[in-house]
Amino acid sequence: MSALWTSDEIVAATGGALQGERFAATGVSIDTRTLEPGDLFVALEGVRDGHEFVGEAMRKGAAGALIARAVEGVPAVLAPDTLRALQALGLAARDRAPNCRRAAVTGSVGKTSTTQAIAAALALAGPAHASVKSYNNHIGVPLTLARMPPGTERAVFEIGMNHAGEIAALSPMVRPHAALVTTVGPVHVENFADGETGVAHAKAEIFEGLQPGGRAILNADNRWLGLLRDAAKARGADIFTFGREGRQARLLAFKPNAEGALVEAELHGRRARFPIAQSAAHWGEMSLAVLLTAEALGVPLEVGMTALASFAPLEGRGREYRIPLARGELLLIDESYNANPISMRSAFATLGARPVQGRRIAVLTDMLELGPEGPAMHAALAEPIAAAKLDLVFTAGPLMRSLHEALPPERRGGWAESAAELAPRVTAQVRPGDAVVVKGSNGSKAALVADALRAMQPVEPGARV
Repeated sequence: MSALWTSDEIVAATGGALQGERFAATGVSIDTRTLEPGDLFVALEGVRDGHEFVGEAMRKGAAGALIARAVEGVPAVLAPDTLRALQALGLAARDRAPNCRRAAVTGSVGKTSTTQAIAAALALAGPAHASVKSYNNHIGVPLTLARMPPGTERAVFEIGMNHAGEIAALSPMVRPHAALVTTVGPVHVENFADGETGVAHAKAEIFEGLQPGGRAILNADNRWLGLLRDAAKARGADIFTFGREGRQARLLAFKPNAEGALVEAELHGRRARFPIAQSAAHWGEMSLAVLLTAEALGVPLEVGMTALASFAPLEGRGREYRIPLARGELLLIDESYNANPISMRSAFATLGARPVQGRRIAVLTDMLELGPEGPAMHAALAEPIAAAKLDLVFTAGPLMRSLHEALPPERRGGWAESAAELAPRVTAQVRPGDAVVVKGSNGSKAALVADALRAMQPVEPGARV
């Protein structure tokens, strides 16, 4: 494998000084748990000081390290601040790939899955690069940039935020040619004095780094379209919209099936029908967002459609599991990675449209960072649950208590203080033929319930356990 960075290049990019012998790295890592042989290990200072792990990184095969203080016997580049050095390395990676076209993705819902779907489309069109997992903050964005090979033709970056000003600092690092806002909703509102309005302004910061004449791709069905459009126009952006009211990409129909769904749309005034491997209701709109964003980087619509046909749900974000039981199987839809009022409604609508032999069951844990309106937002979920005609709802957490009390008695599967307490109650009550969606904020540990369901063993009726 050819070198991604030589020590001389790292010194030039960061203004650091070489310690020990010269080296060449094939990757960049900040975590010894995922470090690959040949990586440059960046010793960041956080909850744990990365310098404590330099020795372990070298034992695991790191080519060298980026450090802020000398470590004896280690080939390294010494810089006063390793985070700033990582950021500088990222900017150098961007600038040494001058022909690379870049996209940035943000939004209250669907950032990671949409980013990865765009990445799949870019990869079909040539050398491409993308964020991994949810590497979307002040560390993840420069790390993703620093990992970008110089021969990259197209790249997509996820950019997230919890507070105002965070995206404004990250978008200029990427300097995207296209910026996508999936949607805006009541997420992280506890960190904004003006609530969802503040969230919308924070998402609009994505346009601050947009290249002159770049493209803004916006959700026409979102109530913050006007605010986002004005912010994008102020930066000279070319505005493209998607959704049921979209201008360049208008959703006509979304038809779930056993393989995912069939999308019917009008793309630049022409009718199109294409299959996707996702069945969640919001993927009708998101598939169009993927196509427009990839197209903005020079990927033909047909290539984007090919990618969507095989892009399966990510772990914890809609991935499905067929769990064998004694006399049939259980369908688990694992949405345990994150949740907010928008994505909850989509999950309920998706489950409600699903043909099932048994019951439609939702297992829900607290949605976090909603501020003082949190209890009311949880209780309000009773309405879309009823509209989707779900049969049974299990809940866990102090905020979900409000939903439990808002449900009619026949829909109450049970409430528990925590996901750990709820998990055995759920596994004891599910039956063959049931379809179960598990969803909640990552911090409320909905994954514990999903893990318990995946671990179920077939038990013959009447058997002693």
